[in-house]
Amino acid sequence: MAWNLDYWKPLNENIMVKLEFLKKIAFLILCVSVLIGCKSKSENGVNLSEINKSEMGLKDYYSDCFIMGVAVAPNSIKGKSAELIKKEFNSITPENVMKMGPIHPEKNSFYWKDADAIAEFAKANDLKMRGHALVWHQQTGGWIFNDETGGEVSKEELLIRMKTHIDSVVSRYKGTIYAWDVVNEAISDDSTEFLRNSEWYDIAGEDFIVKAFEYAREANPDAKLYYNDYNAVNPEKRDRIYKLLKMLVEKNVPIDGVGIQGHWSIFGPTEEELRKALDMYSSLGLDIQITELDVSIYPWEKENRELKPGESDEFTPELEQKQIEAYDMFFRVFRDYKDVLTSVTFWNVTDQYSWLDTYPVAGRKNYPLLFDEDFNRKKAYEKIVEFSIQTETKFPK
Repeated sequence: MAWNLDYWKPLNENIMVKLEFLKKIAFLILCVSVLIGCKSKSENGVNLSEINKSEMGLKDYYSDCFIMGVAVAPNSIKGKSAELIKKEFNSITPENVMKMGPIHPEKNSFYWKDADAIAEFAKANDLKMRGHALVWHQQTGGWIFNDETGGEVSKEELLIRMKTHIDSVVSRYKGTIYAWDVVNEAISDDSTEFLRNSEWYDIAGEDFIVKAFEYAREANPDAKLYYNDYNAVNPEKRDRIYKLLKMLVEKNVPIDGVGIQGHWSIFGPTEEELRKALDMYSSLGLDIQITELDVSIYPWEKENRELKPGESDEFTPELEQKQIEAYDMFFRVFRDYKDVLTSVTFWNVTDQYSWLDTYPVAGRKNYPLLFDEDFNRKKAYEKIVEFSIQTETKFPK
C-alpha cells in the first residue's frame, strides 16, 4: 500500500502550530510564576538574595529613609576600618579634628592636616560630610577668650575672633561639607537655668549663638546649619532646647535644623519620649538629624568617676538582648519619622574603640555600636535591617 504524503501534510502543519501555541502558553505561565514569586518575597520583606545581602551596607538598607553616617578620626580612614566605612556608610563626621582647639590652636595659627585628610577621604569615596563643631564651650583653645595681657576679651573682640574662625574653617571646606553643627551644647545642665554659663555666654550673652549662625551662613550660604545637643529627648532638657530653637526661628536666625546627639543606653529614652521630641522639634519646621548615636550598656552618668571594685564590664547575653531591643525600637521610630529625619550618624565605627571606654568611667569597656571588636556585624545590626522594604529590589551602591 502506498502512502499519500500530501494527505498527511496539513495534519502535520496543524500539529506544529498547536505545539508552538503550547510553548508560548508554557512560557507565559513560567513568567507569571516568577513575577508572583518575586512579589511574594517582597511582601514578606525578603527582596534580595543572600549573596546580595552580604554586599549590602546600612546605607543601602536605609537608602529610602535617610543618610547613614559615622564619626571618624584620622586612623579610622585607613585599613580595615576604612573598608567598613565605605561599605556601610554614605556620610562621615570628624569626631574631634574640626573642633576649635585642634584646628585653630592659636589666634593666628591653624592646623589643617587631619581635617584635610578626612575631607579628602570623603571626596575620594563619594561620601557626604558633616562639620563638627564650630562653637562649643569645650576644646576651644583658651586664646579665644583672653587678650594679650591674659585678661578677658570684650564682647566685640570675641565676636570678631569667632567670625574669623568660622570664616576660615567653613570657607575652606565649602563644597565638601554639606552640614555644620554650628553651636554645640549651649543649654545648661542645671534644670533651673536656661543657657549654659560658659565663657561664650558670660562675655557675649545670647548674641554668641545668633552671630555664630549668621557668620556660618555668610561663609557658606549652601550649607545646612544645625544646633546640636545631648539629652535632647529628656523631657526637661528637651523643653529648654525647644525654647531656644523657637526663639531662633522667630528671630529669623539662619538655622536649618536640630542635631539630637543620641548618646543613649539600654535604659532609655523611652519610645514615647523619643516620639514626643521628634514631634516638637519638627513642629518648628526644622530638619532633624541624629548626630552622635551610640547605645551604652550602662545607665547614663554625667560626671567622671573611677571604676568601682567588682564592677563588671562583661557584655552578657542579657545585656546584648536589651541592646538589640533598644536599637530595634530606636530605628523603628526613626523610620516612622523619615520625612523629617534626614540623617543618622553613629559616634565611632566599631566596639574596638568607643569614647565611652574612657567616659564617664575610665577603664570600663563599653559595647555601644553595631559592629563588634573584630569588625563583625552584631545581632543588633541584623535586627535593624530586617524591616520589610516594599519598593523595588535594591542593590549595593
